[in-house]
Amino acid sequence: MLCSTESHAQLGPLGKRLGLKRASLSDDRVAAGLREALQVGTGNAVQLTGRPDGYFRNAAIKILMPEKLRTIEKGLRRVGYGRQVDDFILSMNRAAERAAPLAKDIFWNAIRQLTFDDARHILSGGDSAATDYFRGKTSDELTVAFRPVVEQSMNEVGATRQYEDLTRRAQSVPFVHIQTLDIGAYVVAKALDGLFHVLSEEEKKIRTDPAARVTTLLKEVFR
Repeated sequence: MLCSTESHAQLGPLGKRLGLKRASLSDDRVAAGLREALQVGTGNAVQLTGRPDGYFRNAAIKILMPEKLRTIEKGLRRVGYGRQVDDFILSMNRAAERAAPLAKDIFWNAIRQLTFDDARHILSGGDSAATDYFRGKTSDELTVAFRPVVEQSMNEVGATRQYEDLTRRAQSVPFVHIQTLDIGAYVVAKALDGLFHVLSEEEKKIRTDPAARVTTLLKEVFR
């Protein structure tokens, strides 16, 4: 764990050399600051994505029609099914927004498991080093947690039915070839991509923007 003897011996000099500005801080203080930064960043990312329009109104992470279905989308819009396509896109984003809050406990568990080597890589890495840590540490667990919520949400809001209806209608559009697609897996993957994108933005803020350091400890450690 980060509070191990090894971290006491090494984290302070590392913090001095890399981005944790106060060399006089104890290793415990530096470790607590890093954990708090990760908790704030992940908490903000979950809050921003796990609310109505958290995905849908964010152009950077909005879930669009799968690439395999773009030809179908164009064909359906041409023959008057634009509203149905828009409803389907909205429903995919709503499913992602409903699943996003599940990430908080998974992220915080990953923070509790942080080792000295993890901390070293985060401190010595680029602006998205912490995000890269969470992506590697939590992606599999997040996928498992998100999938049933996404599927339930898509069933409740009619997305699965809409997808089946759209593909059925597309079969009547000339020159449109329909490819099979696991739409639930697609939404889960895009939901995670969006979550990690927002987390990366929050990490950069804490590293570079004093206004994002919202606690006394963060202001002390990242000054």
